[in-house]
Amino acid sequence: MARVSLAYALFSSSVGTTPMTQPPHKLWRGIAFGAAAGAAWGLVFVAPELARDFSPLQLSAARYLAYGLVALALVAPRWRTLAPRLGRVEWLALLRLSLLGNIVYYVLLATAVQMGGVAMTSLVIGFLPVAVTLIGSRGHGAVPLRRLAPTLMLGVAGIVCVAWQALGMPSEAPVSTRLTGFLCAIGALASWTAYAVSNSRWLARLDHVSSYEWNLLTGLVTGGLAVLLAVPAFMGSSTADHSAAQWGRFIGVAASMAVVASVVGNAFWNKASRLLPMTMIGQMILFETLFALLYGFLWEARWPTALEALAMVLVGASVLAGISAHQPRQPAPEHGN
Repeated sequence: MARVSLAYALFSSSVGTTPMTQPPHKLWRGIAFGAAAGAAWGLVFVAPELARDFSPLQLSAARYLAYGLVALALVAPRWRTLAPRLGRVEWLALLRLSLLGNIVYYVLLATAVQMGGVAMTSLVIGFLPVAVTLIGSRGHGAVPLRRLAPTLMLGVAGIVCVAWQALGMPSEAPVSTRLTGFLCAIGALASWTAYAVSNSRWLARLDHVSSYEWNLLTGLVTGGLAVLLAVPAFMGSSTADHSAAQWGRFIGVAASMAVVASVVGNAFWNKASRLLPMTMIGQMILFETLFALLYGFLWEARWPTALEALAMVLVGASVLAGISAHQPRQPAPEHGN
């Protein structure tokens, strides 16, 4: 709760006003976009394992350099009409969002994965729906928190199952390393919570820039920041430090994350953010945890344990409960005397 309060204190002004209920077709479209974003974002949890020979800073710099180049190529044809619609306020917002949702978040997340493992990191990031939903419930016109109690309790129960499983698994890593990974995961949680709230507010305010254009602009700014990040990331290293196969895998992983997670995933998320209220957007982040676990099972070539399977069922039930909470309530029929 303290972390949620901290995020709210820093970004309470960024919670937009969204209607308490949405037409059913908009809800289901928003859910589909949210699930697609989760499927794309879940891949970033296994990427640090695929490129373990490189540091989190190097992986983050390469990923966002590629993201910036892709965004530059896509935004170039519309730049003349887009640039006049952006002022100093919008560019500062893009700078803040790029730092929070991309650079800072992924450096911390990649460090957490390499030090604490995919399961622990997925667990901590799994608290995002609770954090964002609680912050979003403070917004004007949001669904009352009491109606969100079932979905929050189901989500927390699912996370507890994963926690029980993760803590019970043996690990060769020292306690200090796992603790550092855990703290990095907490930092990633705070960073992305702040991004989700602020980005949702900006998408609600923008009527002269589409969600797709906003995503590309975020990528453009992130790419510029990645150029600065690449200097300390690769300073002192040379191609001789890694084999050609390692460099090839590293470049492939970074490019894949740039296209699938950053461009495609962010585009899906921005679509969902415009179709769903903030409290329901919080529930959509559960899909990222679900897909991260699925990808982790594939990477480890194993089936989920009973606790992990139960956790996925609870996560699914949490999302369904959140959908139900946002359905329009029918007035009770009046009975004549």
